[in-house]
Amino acid sequence: QDDEWYEQATDVRSQLKFFEQLERLEKQRKDEQEREILLKAAKSRSRQEDPEQARLKQKAKEMQQQELAQMRQRDANLTALAAIGPRKKRKLDSPGLLTIGGEGLGMSGGSQAGLGTPSPRQYARQKITRVNLRDFIFYMEQERETSHSLLLYRALLK
Repeated sequence: QDDEWYEQATDVRSQLKFFEQLERLEKQRKDEQEREILLKAAKSRSRQEDPEQARLKQKAKEMQQQELAQMRQRDANLTALAAIGPRKKRKLDSPGLLTIGGEGLGMSGGSQAGLGTPSPRQYARQKITRVNLRDFIFYMEQERETSHSLLLYRALLK
Protein backbone atom coordinates (compact mmCIF):
# COMPACT_ATOMS: atom_id res chain seq x y z
CA GLN A 1 0.00 0.00 0.00
CA ASP A 2 2.81 2.43 0.85
CA ASP A 3 5.25 1.04 -1.71
CA GLU A 4 5.82 3.40 -4.62
CA TRP A 5 6.42 0.54 -7.07
CA TYR A 6 2.87 -0.73 -6.81
CA GLU A 7 -0.14 0.99 -8.29
CA GLN A 8 -3.60 0.45 -6.87
CA ALA A 9 -5.93 -0.90 -9.54
CA THR A 10 -9.22 -1.07 -7.63
CA ASP A 11 -10.40 0.20 -4.29
CA VAL A 12 -12.47 -2.64 -2.85
CA ARG A 13 -13.22 -0.81 0.41
CA SER A 14 -14.89 2.11 -1.34
CA GLN A 15 -16.82 -0.30 -3.56
CA LEU A 16 -18.09 -2.19 -0.50
CA LYS A 17 -19.05 1.06 1.22
CA PHE A 18 -20.96 2.11 -1.89
CA PHE A 19 -22.88 -1.18 -2.03
CA GLU A 20 -23.63 -1.02 1.70
CA GLN A 21 -24.96 2.49 1.25
CA LEU A 22 -27.14 1.30 -1.64
CA GLU A 23 -28.51 -1.51 0.51
CA ARG A 24 -29.25 0.92 3.35
CA LEU A 25 -31.09 3.26 0.99
CA GLU A 26 -33.10 0.39 -0.50
CA LYS A 27 -34.02 -0.91 2.96
CA GLN A 28 -34.99 2.59 4.07
CA ARG A 29 -37.19 3.03 0.99
CA LYS A 30 -38.91 -0.32 1.61
CA ASP A 31 -39.45 0.55 5.27
CA GLU A 32 -41.01 3.87 4.27
CA GLN A 33 -43.35 2.13 1.80
CA GLU A 34 -44.39 -0.41 4.43
CA ARG A 35 -44.94 2.39 6.92
CA GLU A 36 -47.15 4.29 4.47
CA ILE A 37 -49.24 1.15 3.83
CA LEU A 38 -49.62 0.54 7.55
CA LEU A 39 -50.61 4.12 8.23
CA LYS A 40 -53.22 4.02 5.45
CA ALA A 41 -54.57 0.77 6.85
CA ALA A 42 -54.72 2.22 10.36
CA LYS A 43 -56.59 5.33 9.18
CA SER A 44 -59.11 3.51 7.02
CA ARG A 45 -62.55 3.01 8.57
CA SER A 46 -64.10 0.40 6.36
CA ARG A 47 -67.35 -1.24 7.42
CA GLN A 48 -66.24 -4.80 6.78
CA GLU A 49 -63.28 -5.79 8.96
CA ASP A 50 -61.40 -8.58 7.27
CA PRO A 51 -58.62 -10.37 9.18
CA GLU A 52 -55.93 -8.86 6.96
CA GLN A 53 -57.14 -5.34 7.71
CA ALA A 54 -57.22 -6.06 11.46
CA ARG A 55 -53.69 -7.46 11.32
CA LEU A 56 -52.43 -4.37 9.48
CA LYS A 57 -54.11 -2.08 12.02
CA GLN A 58 -52.50 -4.00 14.90
CA LYS A 59 -49.09 -3.80 13.22
CA ALA A 60 -49.53 -0.06 12.67
CA LYS A 61 -50.37 0.46 16.35
CA GLU A 62 -47.28 -1.51 17.39
CA MET A 63 -45.13 0.53 15.00
CA GLN A 64 -46.46 3.81 16.38
CA GLN A 65 -45.85 2.65 19.95
CA GLN A 66 -42.32 1.63 19.05
CA GLU A 67 -41.61 5.02 17.46
CA LEU A 68 -43.00 6.77 20.52
CA ALA A 69 -40.79 4.68 22.81
CA GLN A 70 -37.74 5.50 20.68
CA MET A 71 -38.53 9.21 20.85
CA ARG A 72 -38.90 9.02 24.64
CA GLN A 73 -35.60 7.14 24.94
CA ARG A 74 -33.80 9.68 22.76
CA ASP A 75 -35.23 12.57 24.80
CA ALA A 76 -34.20 10.87 28.03
CA ASN A 77 -30.67 10.33 26.70
CA LEU A 78 -30.37 13.97 25.62
CA THR A 79 -31.64 15.14 28.99
CA ALA A 80 -29.13 12.91 30.80
CA LEU A 81 -26.27 14.18 28.61
CA ALA A 82 -27.31 17.77 29.28
CA ALA A 83 -27.43 17.06 33.02
CA ILE A 84 -23.88 15.67 33.23
CA GLY A 85 -22.45 18.61 31.32
CA PRO A 86 -19.82 18.81 28.61
CA ARG A 87 -17.34 15.99 28.22
CA LYS A 88 -13.79 16.68 29.33
CA LYS A 89 -10.92 15.51 27.17
CA ARG A 90 -8.10 13.48 28.68
CA LYS A 91 -4.58 14.81 28.73
CA LEU A 92 -2.34 12.87 26.38
CA ASP A 93 1.35 12.18 26.89
CA SER A 94 3.72 14.26 24.85
CA PRO A 95 4.10 13.04 21.25
CA GLY A 96 7.23 11.07 20.50
CA LEU A 97 7.53 9.73 24.05
CA LEU A 98 7.53 5.97 24.24
CA THR A 99 7.46 4.33 27.65
CA ILE A 100 9.64 1.26 28.00
CA GLY A 101 9.68 -0.66 31.26
CA GLY A 102 8.82 2.43 33.26
CA GLU A 103 11.51 4.62 31.66
CA GLY A 104 10.72 7.45 29.28
CA LEU A 105 12.69 7.31 26.05
CA GLY A 106 12.58 10.15 23.53
CA MET A 107 12.78 8.96 19.95
CA SER A 108 13.76 10.83 16.81
CA GLY A 109 11.01 11.15 14.21
CA GLY A 110 12.20 8.70 11.53
CA SER A 111 12.76 5.61 13.65
CA GLN A 112 9.34 5.74 15.19
CA ALA A 113 7.27 4.20 12.39
CA GLY A 114 4.88 1.60 13.72
CA LEU A 115 5.63 2.11 17.41
CA GLY A 116 2.47 3.86 18.46
CA THR A 117 2.26 6.78 16.05
CA PRO A 118 -1.29 7.49 14.90
CA SER A 119 -2.32 7.10 11.28
CA PRO A 120 -3.08 10.34 9.40
CA ARG A 121 -6.82 9.78 9.91
CA GLN A 122 -6.59 9.55 13.75
CA TYR A 123 -5.16 12.87 14.84
CA ALA A 124 -7.78 13.30 17.57
CA ARG A 125 -6.53 10.50 19.82
CA GLN A 126 -2.94 9.30 19.96
CA LYS A 127 -2.45 5.63 20.71
CA ILE A 128 0.14 4.93 23.38
CA THR A 129 1.79 1.54 23.09
CA ARG A 130 3.66 0.19 26.10
CA VAL A 131 6.34 -2.42 25.47
CA ASN A 132 8.94 -4.07 27.64
CA LEU A 133 12.64 -3.73 26.94
CA ARG A 134 13.07 -7.25 25.54
CA ASP A 135 10.33 -6.68 22.91
CA PHE A 136 11.80 -3.31 22.01
CA ILE A 137 15.28 -4.81 21.55
CA PHE A 138 13.84 -7.54 19.33
CA TYR A 139 12.07 -4.93 17.21
CA MET A 140 15.21 -2.84 16.88
CA GLU A 141 17.26 -5.87 15.85
CA GLN A 142 14.76 -6.66 13.08
CA GLU A 143 14.61 -3.14 11.64
CA ARG A 144 17.27 -2.23 9.13
CA GLU A 145 17.61 1.37 10.30
CA THR A 146 18.14 0.50 13.97
CA SER A 147 19.95 -2.86 13.82
CA HIS A 148 23.39 -1.18 14.20
CA SER A 149 22.36 1.88 16.19
CA LEU A 150 23.84 3.23 19.39
CA LEU A 151 20.38 3.07 20.98
CA LEU A 152 20.26 -0.71 20.43
CA TYR A 153 23.73 -1.12 21.89
CA ARG A 154 22.76 0.85 25.00
CA ALA A 155 19.52 -1.15 25.34
CA LEU A 156 21.49 -4.40 25.17
CA LEU A 157 23.77 -3.18 28.00
CA LYS A 158 20.84 -2.72 30.39
